[in-house]
Amino acid sequence: MIASIFQTRPSALHGCYRFRLLACVFLLAPALSFAQSERKLIREGNKLYESKKFSDAEVVYRKSLEKNKGSFAGNYDLGNAYYKQQKFDEAQSQFQKSLESKDLSKADKSKIYHNLGNTLLEAKKYPESIEAYKHALRMNSKDNDTRYNLAYAQQMLQQQQQQQKQDQNKDDKKDQDKKKQDQQSKQQKEKEDKKQDPQQAKDRRQNISKEDAEKMLQALNNDEKNTQKKLVKKETTRIQIEKQW
Repeated sequence: MIASIFQTRPSALHGCYRFRLLACVFLLAPALSFAQSERKLIREGNKLYESKKFSDAEVVYRKSLEKNKGSFAGNYDLGNAYYKQQKFDEAQSQFQKSLESKDLSKADKSKIYHNLGNTLLEAKKYPESIEAYKHALRMNSKDNDTRYNLAYAQQMLQQQQQQQKQDQNKDDKKDQDKKKQDQQSKQQKEKEDKKQDPQQAKDRRQNISKEDAEKMLQALNNDEKNTQKKLVKKETTRIQIEKQW
């Protein structure tokens, strides 16, 4: 629901002396024309909004704010146009700006906080939306729509927290499973290392040593035979060449 609310003020012409009347009119004419232009733009924006032409309404509301940056109606209605386009960050900003407007009634603040709560709810900012709805109810405790939305936001927050807890538990379980798997792998490796019989390893070393020893012994035997042959050959040679006296 769009609120195009303009605060009614006493006429600025009331109380002017007669001879100053003309001067007052000339001074106020630009401001009155400016205000009428702003209102005209807001009415045009409202028609576009009602026709569900939200982006076009946004453009017109922006133009109205160029006329009056602090306009409650302009900021509030622009926030609604953003909300309908699911531009929730922009809508949140506009509703907060509309709260800065002067001379807001409790009814105005209630509407702003209600729509701000809806925006935060759509953005899944549940704690913030709950606070906005509570503010709205402080301004208008009889607003059942706000009370319903508050209960819904609290329910969604609870579900979100439960989901976060479940996700955290899953992550913790994954970490625990990984640590357990690493530990099991380590234990399995240690078990396999221990499974290797030290006596078998010793026997293998001994077998290798025996094989090497036999090779070495065979080599020594061969060397010894060769040496003996050489000695025999030398001895024979010596006897043959020895002179006889």
